[in-house]
Amino acid sequence: MYYQSDYDSAVGKITMASNGESLVGLWIEGQKYFCDSVREPMQVHHALPVFEATKKWLDRYFAGQRPVITDLPLAPSGSVFRQMVWKILCEIPYGETTTYGEIAKKMAILTGRKTMSAQAVGGAVSHNPISIVIPCHRVVGSGGSLTGYAGGIDKKIQLLQIEGVDTTKFSMP
Repeated sequence: MYYQSDYDSAVGKITMASNGESLVGLWIEGQKYFCDSVREPMQVHHALPVFEATKKWLDRYFAGQRPVITDLPLAPSGSVFRQMVWKILCEIPYGETTTYGEIAKKMAILTGRKTMSAQAVGGAVSHNPISIVIPCHRVVGSGGSLTGYAGGIDKKIQLLQIEGVDTTKFSMP
């Protein structure tokens, strides 16, 4: 059984999903692939400990603090490839960005390949089911473009600004 609860944030309403113990989803309202990784109906349950912990984590995040990803039990559902990309996303420091190309280079090393497609990485990044916590908003195009955020470019900019990133150095797609 899956459960859901909502959180009102600076970037809009957020829907959280849990398997009862771990966070399996966190989506900004209207986000592309909204609830895509949960393939069965969810029951509203606001008092789950994981939701309480996630709300506190989000409170700290939106207050400009630096909550640690490992403070939350996460269980995103996805292919081995996607799981590997999401693990790399978790290594991007708060307030910093990386590119799809840089992640592709890391994935090539991890998978024993000479090269890896940045587009393949982009597909995995865009299907991240736990937005904000698994920081896909910290990934930008190699030319400094603020491309590719399932929650919307305006939300990506807001999240980066919360983290103190100078977003004026990036170009719009």
